[in-house]
Amino acid sequence: MGTTGAVKRPSSMPSLHRHLLSFVSRAGAAVLLSCVAPAQAAKVSVEIDGLDGDMRDSARANVQLRQYEERDVTAAEVRRLFEQADEQIRQALEPFGYYAPRIEGQLQQPEPQRFVARFEVSPGEPVIVRDVRIEVTPPDAARLDVVRQALEHFEVKRGDRLDHAQYEKSKEQISTALANEGYLKARLARHRVEVLSSDNSATIDLAWEAGERYRLGPVRYTDSQFPEHFMQRYTPWREGDYYSTEKLLGLQQTLVDADYFSSVAVTPDVERALDSVAPVDVLLIPAKRNVYTASLYVSTDSGPGGRLGVERRWLNKRGHRLQAETEYSTRLEEISTRYIIPKPGLRNRNITFGVAYRDEETDTSRSRMARFAATEVTERWRGFTRTYGLQYLNGDFEIADREQSTNLLYAEGLLTRKEADDLYFPVSGYTLLYGLRLAAEEVLSETSLVQIRAEGKRLYQVGKDGRFIARTALGAMAVDRFEVLPPELRFFAGGDRSIRGFDYQQIGETDEFGGVIGGEYLATAGVEYEHYFWGNWGVAAFVDGGDAFKSDFDINVGAGMGLRWKSPIGLLRVDIARPVVSDFEKSWRVHLVIGPDL
Repeated sequence: MGTTGAVKRPSSMPSLHRHLLSFVSRAGAAVLLSCVAPAQAAKVSVEIDGLDGDMRDSARANVQLRQYEERDVTAAEVRRLFEQADEQIRQALEPFGYYAPRIEGQLQQPEPQRFVARFEVSPGEPVIVRDVRIEVTPPDAARLDVVRQALEHFEVKRGDRLDHAQYEKSKEQISTALANEGYLKARLARHRVEVLSSDNSATIDLAWEAGERYRLGPVRYTDSQFPEHFMQRYTPWREGDYYSTEKLLGLQQTLVDADYFSSVAVTPDVERALDSVAPVDVLLIPAKRNVYTASLYVSTDSGPGGRLGVERRWLNKRGHRLQAETEYSTRLEEISTRYIIPKPGLRNRNITFGVAYRDEETDTSRSRMARFAATEVTERWRGFTRTYGLQYLNGDFEIADREQSTNLLYAEGLLTRKEADDLYFPVSGYTLLYGLRLAAEEVLSETSLVQIRAEGKRLYQVGKDGRFIARTALGAMAVDRFEVLPPELRFFAGGDRSIRGFDYQQIGETDEFGGVIGGEYLATAGVEYEHYFWGNWGVAAFVDGGDAFKSDFDINVGAGMGLRWKSPIGLLRVDIARPVVSDFEKSWRVHLVIGPDL
């Protein structure tokens, strides 16, 4: 019987196979461990020395390594990003005109898992602008005032350090000026800044092709409470005039000032312009027709009081309006009404007729006067609000224990102007007033009169939390019969808004019995510093001075300190002051006022 052969299995693998299996096992374990426990994280901080201000901020912002100061990073990543930091700092300094800085970097590891990247930077010599070439075609575009001013005020000039931010800003101002003057398709044909590193110099070469200048087409008003022909009178240009952003803004502001609409939007329809003539769309949303107002106030001059008012914004399709107001305080009672007729057009204005009765009592006088007025008001006249017209006063008054009745018709002209950075609490701004009054005894008047006056107030910001306030008031008159002038046409000084430390209208010329009768001349001034130390609370120190007189100027000076609070209803001012130079009794007086500064 034969035997059957059998296959014999080896008892162990060859050596090569054993090594391969061992490597795969170790690699798999390493992968598994890396998934379970990643490489230990490190922290890094970045320090840049040798730079100040904006350059330092720009360099820090441009270093990518700084992004890991608030998060974990591996040691390998720190070293990789550190190698890139020199070039990143270099790029950050180029916009400031420094193209060849010297940068020395050092990466330190004070602790096993903490790195400190230090860079010592010397910006080197700046690149200096050797030549500036700016061209605008056609030449007519460059001669327009707005464009010419933008060209003249190009901030980067020959000999200056190359500053890319100023360059971009000035370039944008020229483009904006062209667009504002109707060159809506102006384009930059050349815009090159060539930097020559061998001598740290640069040449600026700019050229605009303005193209055709656009004109203003028909104005299309949306349906409103007024007919189309009335609204067209508000358009402050003639169809076909050159396009101007200033004209468009002027129309929008005129419609806002009219106070007929809750919302106004003026939009040129450039997309539908034909032959470079762009129609203008005006969106109007009517405001509430009736307006009711009420307010309370406190002042040591007039005492506590309040005002109630009602206004009918439009009475008819011609935009006529009616206003009525009554005011009452411990020293004043007044009721008034005004009828206003708008006169829109290229010279927008209002005609106003008013009637009022005023009963006012002070420590020096009592006046009961009826007033009739007819005036014309132009809101924007060479930067001012211009008012002129006729005023007629009729009534009785008592001053220095002497009673008098008067009739006075006078012409009055006023120019007023106000600018403020904030309506509620301005830290910068001013008010101006110039006035002229003329009366002739032959024309419904008890006396002839020529009177001029000027008032001004200026606010300056001082540091972060301070304000400096300066104000002045001047006046003079020539009058035949001073005794028939009612108190409101005489000059007095003293009070909350005049010379603090004195009673309201306490300062003025006196008669033979010592009674204050007011003056023919006025000169007052005051300075004040406010400092806000805790939120809406502040303190003030001030000095006021001046006089109301007929012939001899006799200075009266008051000084004191005060408390300020930016209350929800307006700035509250509480002052305590006393005369420091005066013939009057030197006693302390409290002044309280709530209301705006300007």
